[in-house]
Amino acid sequence: MDDLKKISDLRQPANWYSNARAITRKIVFHAGPTNSGKTYHAMERYLSAKTGVYCGPLKLLATEVYNKSNERGTPCDLVTGEERKFGISESSPANHVACTVEMTSVNTPYEVAVIDEIQQIRDHQRGWAWTRAFLGLIADEVHVCGEPGALDLLQKICETTGETVEVRRYDRLTELTVESTALGSLDNVVPGDCIVCFSKHDIYTVSREIEARGKEVAVIYGGLPPGTKLAQAAKFNDPANSCKVMVATDAIGMGLNLSIRRIIFYSLIKPSMNEKGEREINTISVSSALQIAGRAGRFRTQWEHGFVTAFKSEDLQILQRILAQTPEPLKQAGLHPTADQIELYAYHLPNSSLSNLMDIFVNLCTVDDSLYFMCNIEDFKFLAEMIQHVPLPLRARYVFCCAPINRKMPFVCSMFLKVARQYSRNEPITSEFIKKNCGWPFKLPKTILDLVHLEAVFDVMDLYLWLSYRFMDLFPEAANVREAQKELDEIIQQGVFQITRLLKNTEASQDGEISSYAMRRVTHVKEPRLPSASRGRLTERLLAQGLLTPGMLSELRKEWDAQQVGNTSPAPTESQELAVDSDDEDNYSGSGRKIRKKRRK
Repeated sequence: MDDLKKISDLRQPANWYSNARAITRKIVFHAGPTNSGKTYHAMERYLSAKTGVYCGPLKLLATEVYNKSNERGTPCDLVTGEERKFGISESSPANHVACTVEMTSVNTPYEVAVIDEIQQIRDHQRGWAWTRAFLGLIADEVHVCGEPGALDLLQKICETTGETVEVRRYDRLTELTVESTALGSLDNVVPGDCIVCFSKHDIYTVSREIEARGKEVAVIYGGLPPGTKLAQAAKFNDPANSCKVMVATDAIGMGLNLSIRRIIFYSLIKPSMNEKGEREINTISVSSALQIAGRAGRFRTQWEHGFVTAFKSEDLQILQRILAQTPEPLKQAGLHPTADQIELYAYHLPNSSLSNLMDIFVNLCTVDDSLYFMCNIEDFKFLAEMIQHVPLPLRARYVFCCAPINRKMPFVCSMFLKVARQYSRNEPITSEFIKKNCGWPFKLPKTILDLVHLEAVFDVMDLYLWLSYRFMDLFPEAANVREAQKELDEIIQQGVFQITRLLKNTEASQDGEISSYAMRRVTHVKEPRLPSASRGRLTERLLAQGLLTPGMLSELRKEWDAQQVGNTSPAPTESQELAVDSDDEDNYSGSGRKIRKKRRK
């Protein structure tokens, strides 16, 4: 037990990065709201340096920096979880790198490092990546950009490293006005408006109602591929395009350059995940509201003066109060168990599963809770339990469970399991394997269900690309998968451009027709081999996540009982399969779900 406690002593994470501690780093905090130019000034220093790294929260932002750097004559490479691009060539790495924050190298020295959106260090899922970058980057200068509320926490962390923080404050470059009246009706939408919704159902409803009024809309939400988001943004930004209105989720809060005149909050209620990994419905936070509202009125665009309002009159006063506040100061930065730490645990607890090892680690670890917290590990554990019965080395198992997939998407989870099984048999996972299992070739979507399925397939291809950079020998056809993914992105783009037609077709399918993909989209999510109590916990999680309803569970039990009539063979006590026809949490409310239970052959 003492050995385990020593391994999980996380009270001084700054000491994990000896190379960074061996140099004297200059820390510069560029603090300011959205549209204040804080990142611009940090990037100017990055571009003028002999060597540099940009660490961003999104692939879109890293790609933008990659493109701008190379356009400015500063060769720059791109490194994300799923992609590598080279400013010069693969054999001749550039001196500058733009990467997603999780991909930050803490072993390469740089003259200048830029960490964008530093307030994400408090995020319950991804905060550990910002903590790692801030503590571990080997750079003469570390420039961090973000909300002023992060300053106090960064200064306290720097006290543990012996560093000081130079603060540069920025004010918003354009005026932002909170209107005194709510929109009230979609009849009052005007060019330059962006209606922000917090569910796909609202996105679809609002989009259709606006187009019914003769106005073309651009649509952006988190599940869309990057290429589709950029295409929709370009359509909206183009003064010559007939599309003058956007409907979007909070995905517009960062990563896209948009020319928005007015932000309209369709609702102030947003689903979120708490520190325990539980889904909650809360009023939007001050930080999120300011981030989204700040997208109105962009410097050097046709809409320099921005406006903000609510759709409902009863929300307007609440919104005005929220936007009048400043974000709460950050209190803690995220941490996450490393593969090395879990391997040491496994050495002492050889019979424990990876999920149990993570649980034990979190329960035994000691953290300086005046500065740090342990990030939520529920997604990691979910994947670990899913592939628990698949024979994998611990290090490979850990890597698989770090894959950035949405566990609310059964089709993606099913493919994750198939890929893990193939890998465990030491059989290469080819592009043909992916295409065959995803139903290639694809046609243009006819309904919203079709579009949602194509988005899930895009995520499966992202999963393949992510794994291909970690297990190159068994994922050897990344180039072919990337080409197929580009083609899929174009199909999804065409589907989103015709989203109103898809909505009409979806309603028709609910009246008796069946979507072409819905016929094929029966997805198998295998329950891990766990004791019965653990299986009960999995069922409870599926119920809590909306992947299973009490009615569906009752039907499954009846169906199983019926199957047992006349069947003398014993009921399986371990692995049973749930065939789930479902979408992620934000999917169109009309999407049907079918679940059946069957015996494992």
